[in-house]
Amino acid sequence: MKNKSIVIIAVIIGCAAVFLFMHSKAGKDQPRLNNKKIVNPSIGDVEITVETTGVVEPQNRLQLKPSISGRIEEILVREGDKVDKGDILAWMSSTERAALVDAARSQGDETLKYWEEAYKKTPIISPIDGEIIVRSVEPGQTISASDAVLVLSDRLVVSAQFDETDIGRVKVGQDALVILDAYPDVRLDGTVDHVAYESEIVNNVTIYNVDILPNEIPDMLRSGMSVTVEVVEKKSKDVLMIPSNAIHYDGERRFVLVQGLRGKIAERDIKIGLNNDQAAEIISGLSAEDNVIIQDTLYLPKTKS
Repeated sequence: MKNKSIVIIAVIIGCAAVFLFMHSKAGKDQPRLNNKKIVNPSIGDVEITVETTGVVEPQNRLQLKPSISGRIEEILVREGDKVDKGDILAWMSSTERAALVDAARSQGDETLKYWEEAYKKTPIISPIDGEIIVRSVEPGQTISASDAVLVLSDRLVVSAQFDETDIGRVKVGQDALVILDAYPDVRLDGTVDHVAYESEIVNNVTIYNVDILPNEIPDMLRSGMSVTVEVVEKKSKDVLMIPSNAIHYDGERRFVLVQGLRGKIAERDIKIGLNNDQAAEIISGLSAEDNVIIQDTLYLPKTKS
């Protein structure tokens, strides 16, 4: 009876040893993960962009100069005012009128009124629809016909400089994003309007100027502001995507780690499209329900799902 008990105990110990060995072996077939994070593929846009810097400039800058020399009598606009073609922006007196009016002031109101009516003030009129971006004179100031009284812009654009190695990726009509250095939270959508045909050399680097038209001109936008520009070279809209750091590479092979039922982790081969190093387009191999692991692994499993 005693020998029989010993045999039973030995069998139990043997079974336990086999179970522990198999469990240990199975554990070796799973990756050892640190700080495991699981994400599900989502629907969104993946963009490949070309980035550079630029500056806000008037598309057309027009200096208003008087047709005569004389004195500014009245300025009717301020910087930032929107004006229409034909608006009177200022009044001035010719040199002769200014002298006559000044002399008439000492001879009484009636004489002054007579000469003011006889010699009319000269209007300065806006030749275009636009915005006043510079007001360079004040009432009472004497000016010549070569002096600019006001500067107008028909609209503000972004002039961006692209290196010659990137200019082949930029085309008229592409979408662009403009980020203001002064207001980093403000992002303006725009469109590539013009790509220069002739290059310039800046600091021994060949660059091409590209004009970006913002879709909207906010009140805070000012000529001379520095900006960052991102031109969208390629875009996949409403596609299944995952974070780029979830993808593993083995030669030409692309795969991810997927956690299945009961926590089992396995490799899954995938085919990707656009990849901007932040998000990657999934063409095949995953669905929105898959649990994809973002994580460094010390040991990769041999099984595939």
